[in-house]
Amino acid sequence: MLSSKTILALTVVVAVAQARFGQEQIPIPAIAAVQGGAPGVAQTIAGAAVSDILAATNACDKLKRGDQIIAELGSGADAVAAAIGIVAAEKNFNPFTQSIPTICDDPTLPTTDVLRGITPLIDPAVGGSDIANALSAQTVKTPLDATGKSVADLLAENGFTNFTTQDAAGNTGTAPAADGAVAVNATSAATAAATSAVVECGAVPPTASTTDTANTTISTAAATATAAVTSAAASGGAVQASTVAGADFGLCVPTMKFEGGLGGRPATEFTFLPIDPLCAQGQQEALNPNIITNRICDQLTNVCESNDAAKSLCRDAQSQIQALGTRNKATADTWNSLLGFAGAVTNPDGGAAEPPATTMMARSFRA
Repeated sequence: MLSSKTILALTVVVAVAQARFGQEQIPIPAIAAVQGGAPGVAQTIAGAAVSDILAATNACDKLKRGDQIIAELGSGADAVAAAIGIVAAEKNFNPFTQSIPTICDDPTLPTTDVLRGITPLIDPAVGGSDIANALSAQTVKTPLDATGKSVADLLAENGFTNFTTQDAAGNTGTAPAADGAVAVNATSAATAAATSAVVECGAVPPTASTTDTANTTISTAAATATAAVTSAAASGGAVQASTVAGADFGLCVPTMKFEGGLGGRPATEFTFLPIDPLCAQGQQEALNPNIITNRICDQLTNVCESNDAAKSLCRDAQSQIQALGTRNKATADTWNSLLGFAGAVTNPDGGAAEPPATTMMARSFRA
């Protein structure tokens, strides 16, 4: 069983690492809503742009995406606004796996004039982000002169140097020296306070510079019922490990449920959904298990911090479920077994384990 102190530690870790993910998705709907371009192109670009905001993605990619929006969707007001949104977007950032963000230092990007001179938002967990975020808000309205300069250059010239540079090929380096401004510390006060809470398994020490930010972080964790703690409770008080050698699913237990009544459906209508709250973030129940297996595999990269062996195992299991073609309890059981969680309860919320026989018969006729 997890102790109350360990649960508090997990709460702080996951809250700090994941709380900003929804914030970073803000530009995506605007891209999908652009009216220019060929039918379906805006939605395709929006889907691809989701990956541009992930922490592991090259920092120059979202600048290229801004150029693509203008090139393929036109220069209408909605297209320009969407392109500016992705260029200025905050990237996903996990302060427990990287200490500072990466910023594109390619002076040719973005290539579109209307997008040059705009600087990005930075996760509040990064020291000096207040400087960078004030600058971003300013440049969205009034871009800086970016002649011969990269986004990294613009940030450094305006006092924010707490980042790693990255070119379009993925090569990284140190930030340019600040021009006439004081460089900020490499680790933010908020992150330090949260880390202290993890180490001490207690309250964040109140200081004049950290109390508000740290308390906000912990309040967010409490308000969202931290997913890692919920995961632990769902698996009997501990984050269950896979029985498949080498597969480490990180913060998640990637099992799948098969239950009636999910999402307000009738109790006799059974659908699939990830059991783990992290895997289930933003996902609705589905009659098609392939939708859920795909979501789980995506979340291993997005939020679960799973290793490559676990991701590979998930994709292989996804193919097997698709080939299986079934939509019943055995489907969920098979999925759970393939990932090393044989015997996982597929109706953890209670109720019947399978639909009534009459419902299953009706489905077989429809099939």
